[in-house]
Amino acid sequence: MEGGTKMSVMTMVQAINNAMDIKLAEDDNVVIYGEDVGYEGGVFRVTEGLQQKYGENRVFDSPLAESAIVGTAVGMAIAGLRPVVELQFDGFTYPAFNQIVSHAARMHNRTRGKFKTPMVIRFPYGGGINALEHHSESPEATYGHIPGLKVVIPSTPHDAKGLLISAIESDDTIIFMEPKRIYRAIKQEVSNEKFSIPIGKAKVVTPGTDITVVAYGAMIREVQKAMVMAKEAGISVELIDLRTIYPIDRETIAQSIQKTGRVLTVAESPTSFGVGAEITAIANEEAFLYLEAPPKRVNGFDTIIPLAKGEHFYMQTPEKIFYEIERTVRF
Repeated sequence: MEGGTKMSVMTMVQAINNAMDIKLAEDDNVVIYGEDVGYEGGVFRVTEGLQQKYGENRVFDSPLAESAIVGTAVGMAIAGLRPVVELQFDGFTYPAFNQIVSHAARMHNRTRGKFKTPMVIRFPYGGGINALEHHSESPEATYGHIPGLKVVIPSTPHDAKGLLISAIESDDTIIFMEPKRIYRAIKQEVSNEKFSIPIGKAKVVTPGTDITVVAYGAMIREVQKAMVMAKEAGISVELIDLRTIYPIDRETIAQSIQKTGRVLTVAESPTSFGVGAEITAIANEEAFLYLEAPPKRVNGFDTIIPLAKGEHFYMQTPEKIFYEIERTVRF
């Protein structure tokens, strides 16, 4: 118990499931569907038990057709429902790109506010599980660049629950990207009650004085491991969990950089034209006179992520992150 609230130890899978359970019970307009989402409970069992509890009209399987999944969700949202759709993997979102960009993201503007598309598009993303091609993509910058979309990435079970509840309640189209690498790797006490976390607000995970490190998703855990090495080297790291790719929290990032004078971004997506580049722009626009060193990025290479046997060459490691932290601080 914490403050009178009952807590349970949850993985990210369990926290996301709990968030959907709460909203299904609370709002009859919430429907959940996607490939194998109903009977099987999803490829990662994130929706397990929800169809049995709420019935096939509320939680159901769809054809293996991503464009149709998102397209029907657009129609449902316009008609007053709040669909939460699951696309099975990150690389399988691209067949739905036309529906996401041409319709879901634009409907509110197209109709001058007459219609909204309150819908959540969930999918597991990122590498680290030795998967096949199209199963380890990190397209957050792609979707973050599209006007009309909001892009959310949790890094802990607690945040996953609070952010998903906010996403389902939002009147916007939310791209909700779940770092599959840590679906079950992290356990945390999470309230069993309903709570929400504001979309668009970053979190200062650990205060520090020497360098700001901005990360999100599975990379938070890798940065925290690198911070142990940094502490042994006498370096104080301020870690920011972005939580939301768009809208990005410029204020929190800028205030931190103004304090530390240095910034490093860590992500597993390709380097060019990514979130790290946007944070570099924020550093230059909001904190240029405070900078003691050039902003740096730790990213994947500008290549397609290798298949299982070569994936470890692409992924970020605590050692690689610490190397860049130390190099930036010693600049």
